[in-house]
Amino acid sequence: MPRGRSAEERGNVACHQRPRAGKYSGARFPPSWKREEGEWNSELWGSPPRAVCSSLPAAFPLQLSGTSSGVGVVRTYNMGSGEVVSLWGSGLLRFLALIFALITSWIFIRSYISFSMETVRLPRWLGWSVPSPGAVKTKCELSKPCPDNFFAFKICSGAANVVGPSICFEDHMIMSPVKNNVGRGLNIALVNATTGMVLRQDYFDMYSGDATLLVKFLNEILEGMLVLVASYDDPGTKMNDEIRKLMSNLGSSYAKQLGFRDSWVFLGARDIKNKSPFEQYLKNNPDTNKYEGWPELLELEGCVPQKVF
Repeated sequence: MPRGRSAEERGNVACHQRPRAGKYSGARFPPSWKREEGEWNSELWGSPPRAVCSSLPAAFPLQLSGTSSGVGVVRTYNMGSGEVVSLWGSGLLRFLALIFALITSWIFIRSYISFSMETVRLPRWLGWSVPSPGAVKTKCELSKPCPDNFFAFKICSGAANVVGPSICFEDHMIMSPVKNNVGRGLNIALVNATTGMVLRQDYFDMYSGDATLLVKFLNEILEGMLVLVASYDDPGTKMNDEIRKLMSNLGSSYAKQLGFRDSWVFLGARDIKNKSPFEQYLKNNPDTNKYEGWPELLELEGCVPQKVF
């Protein structure tokens, strides 16, 4: 093709004809401009002309790909000036794109794992946990909510002589290791059976303490009081016949056999007609103990009606 053609004529040739192959080939246009497949002969025509097609904007960047010394390159031309805007190796572009994708994926995965780890779980004995999305919050973290005119409660015995017991009533943690008001032996809380108000709480050392203190405490329990009991470490060494009888009058079925390092949780009231349905007991047995020298902890939860006794 003669060099005497105008820039516009040479541009139209680039859009609509298939010239001979040159050093740079494969002029790429947006698919909205219809054209025949062609190749750009830079050795014959030099730099791309200012006006390649009348339908293209003057400043539209025309990219020509080819090879130079065996290395793939991409030339970008400004159609308004015909100057080279940039020159990039296609292999380098692919490498940078891969690095960017890997870094973005790593940041996303790291952020997701960090968020998930913050919402996993907390020790139950701390007295609180993070609820799962959509879960209904219940008082004392019961497995299901209590109906109207019922009090929610949860009693946990101690674990060996390491983790202390806890007593929760109507979403109020009365006694727990976090509150630092529990101790070895029997941990007892008294609650008004009508209003749910906490009246008194205390713990009694049943291994080396004074058993008469517990006898005095039990004799002062009045009608209309709920009694919540949780064992810790050893509830039975100082247990005598008088204490066993007083506990049985509160509705306990296991007070008469409570012994050294047994686990026991109980909710009762004074002078009830039948035995309390809220009680769990686990005997200290070397063959079945979960911990060395102690049975596993017990957890008792439920809904007690107002003025049930």
